[in-house]
Amino acid sequence: MTTESKQDTPPRSRGRGASPLLGAAVASAVLVVILGVIAQVAAGSAGLKGALAGGGLALVVFLVGTLVVATVARLVPAMSLLIALLTYVLQVVLMGVVVLALVRSDLGGQQLFREWFAGAVISVTMLWLGVQVWLFTRLRIPVYELPDHRAPGGEA
Repeated sequence: MTTESKQDTPPRSRGRGASPLLGAAVASAVLVVILGVIAQVAAGSAGLKGALAGGGLALVVFLVGTLVVATVARLVPAMSLLIALLTYVLQVVLMGVVVLALVRSDLGGQQLFREWFAGAVISVTMLWLGVQVWLFTRLRIPVYELPDHRAPGGEA
């Protein structure tokens, strides 16, 4: 005894991943501003530059990486894992290149700059990951979708 059920809900929207991305980006941007204010008060301009550079770098790297992976997942789902792994490697390489460039510059020689830079990178990274996990675990993503129209008699 089975009966056909009507599917009253509209088809799922394509923008489901936008909310966690936006949430993580906004939370991280707020953290960068807060770290900048604290660094300015506690360590002066060197701390401010370090906090803004480190937090901004982490925010941009995560935002661009997530947008690239989300775009590829939407357009070519079969390439998602490969692009995600390549994006991760490129993010690590980019961070390393920026850190190396800063160490070789005159800013990298300032102890307060380095401390606030590292602290901001770590803080933004932890917050970004935490907010994304928290928001993605609260999304209601169906495992499958019922077809919109079913033929009489239950045939597909």
